[in-house]
Amino acid sequence: MLADALFEANEFLDAEKEYSQALQNAGGNRAKMGLAQCFYQLKKYSACAIILEELLADDQKNVATLLLYAKTQLKERDVHRAIEYYQKALAIDPSISDTELDQSLRATSIQQEEPDDDELDIRFLEKPDINFSDVGGMEHVKKEIDLKIIKPMQHPELYKAYGKKVGGGILLYGPPGCGKTYLAKATAGQINAKFISIGLNDILDMWIGQSEKNLHDMFEMARKNAPCVLFIDEIDALGASRSDMKHSAGRQVINQFLQELDGIDTKNDGVLILGATNTPWSLDTAFRRPGRFDRIIFVPPPDSASRQAILDIKLAKKPCGQIDTEKLAKKMDNYSGADIDAIIDLAIEEKLEAAFVDGIPKPLETKDLLSSLKKHKASTLEWFKTAKNFALFANQGGVYDDILNYMKKNL
Repeated sequence: MLADALFEANEFLDAEKEYSQALQNAGGNRAKMGLAQCFYQLKKYSACAIILEELLADDQKNVATLLLYAKTQLKERDVHRAIEYYQKALAIDPSISDTELDQSLRATSIQQEEPDDDELDIRFLEKPDINFSDVGGMEHVKKEIDLKIIKPMQHPELYKAYGKKVGGGILLYGPPGCGKTYLAKATAGQINAKFISIGLNDILDMWIGQSEKNLHDMFEMARKNAPCVLFIDEIDALGASRSDMKHSAGRQVINQFLQELDGIDTKNDGVLILGATNTPWSLDTAFRRPGRFDRIIFVPPPDSASRQAILDIKLAKKPCGQIDTEKLAKKMDNYSGADIDAIIDLAIEEKLEAAFVDGIPKPLETKDLLSSLKKHKASTLEWFKTAKNFALFANQGGVYDDILNYMKKNL
């Protein structure tokens, strides 16, 4: 009872201790469920899942346990498993509803009519107004994309003479916040093509067969609007390794994905597919076969010249005094584009606080950004800790050599 009261009062750490003590003293599923709920609130999702799996082994029809397990799997990014267990809960009690699960998993309402092609176009189709000149630095990456995507679009007759189709796929990988999405949109702008950007929530649906249909509809929209760049963010969540999956729903989505990439039923000529991931080692190896994502490009944190270019672009429309962006860039080793954004935001917040006092807005100066640098460290370092293990011990074919080369020079 004390643990329940502490949980209701949002004192989750204290509640965890009391539930653990109750479990040691008397055991029972009530204490186990309480402890699992505490772990969920404290973001200890793996520990929460272990307890819930024990409870489900005893009772597979407890709706509350199924719901919490589905939510835990969603937090752990196993969306397919979250869908599976939410469906099990709904099969037992169709009247239940969970806002978090519904928002993340139900891409379409049961009662909602399917959108027509025009509605899909309005939602997803863009004509970017940026190109490579708007991308600070990243010359190596831009060159790779130029050879794989832009040159074929500019000289289709040469590719046709050699029997090569115009299109194909490139996988962009690297630390979060280093401009993969922005680069994809700039690629579409560079070749004056249309741009479709889709993510996990645009595809996955908890109803059987709907995820595959959503995926097919997106590819069909790209084919209809060729030349078109189809950008798929967090592609590892859609294309996770099939060997790691214990259920068929996820495997079916991956198989549909591979079928769309191969253009088995229709041709993908003029459809340029860019995928982005922070964890390429989680992607099913079938995606890297020739004709699919056969070019894998490492998008590293920007170098000093690139960081300066990013600072110049980001600060161009801000109220600034004399800012030494070259000096700042040299102090930002391993900072991502998102980190640079965060530093500028911190400096602006400091200026706003000062402006609230006397009502006079003051321009940003070099010292303001240097001060912000002390408060925000490079977020990419944690990613490199994980990536190093894969680059050293799972580097078949040298696919992760770029990571090792970068770390040798910069870390």
